[in-house]
Amino acid sequence: MARYIGAKCKQCRREGKKLFLKGERCYTAACAIERRPYAPGQHGQQKTKLSEYGVQLREKQKAKRIYGVLEGQFRTYFEKSDAQPGITGENLLRNLELRLDNVAYRLGLGRSRTEARQVVRHNLVTVNGKRVNIPSYQVKIGDVIEVKEDAKSFERFKQITEVTGSRIVPEWLEADIEALKGTVKAVPARDQIDTDIQETLIVELYSK
Repeated sequence: MARYIGAKCKQCRREGKKLFLKGERCYTAACAIERRPYAPGQHGQQKTKLSEYGVQLREKQKAKRIYGVLEGQFRTYFEKSDAQPGITGENLLRNLELRLDNVAYRLGLGRSRTEARQVVRHNLVTVNGKRVNIPSYQVKIGDVIEVKEDAKSFERFKQITEVTGSRIVPEWLEADIEALKGTVKAVPARDQIDTDIQETLIVELYSK
């Protein structure tokens, strides 16, 4: 399965803001964007004014990087969202939020989406009692996401919950961090998605 394996801090610097791709490190002085708040590369410190297209493109790139999705898969999400009833941009964010790796992250089973994705890929998560190792798996209302029983004692999850135990869980999820499990209560409404994305710019980009 294709995925980005480059430096994540460069992604944040390219977008000019924190995308919180490295968990708790992003909240410390070690965060690269705190030390070098400009784009990477030889000409990164040069100030340029983006065109309308450039602004729309950067918003799409930012969304892809936050959710860990590559170009082809992101376009598939957009086309699916456009075919669904309702507002395309909001549908897009909902479909991204309902990815299993993102839900695992929201429930506190990973300090970052990258770590939550790895937890899923390593066969450590079950959905309704069945192991699922596909990060893009779309969860549904009523699904129970849980760390498999023989993995709950792993030191890794103790370290994770020390960081995520105080994290605020979205209203559309119900979490039991001590049991390392959670339930999807509803499809997220737009105001329940706190990701800093202007989805209308993405819709405008793909509508050209």
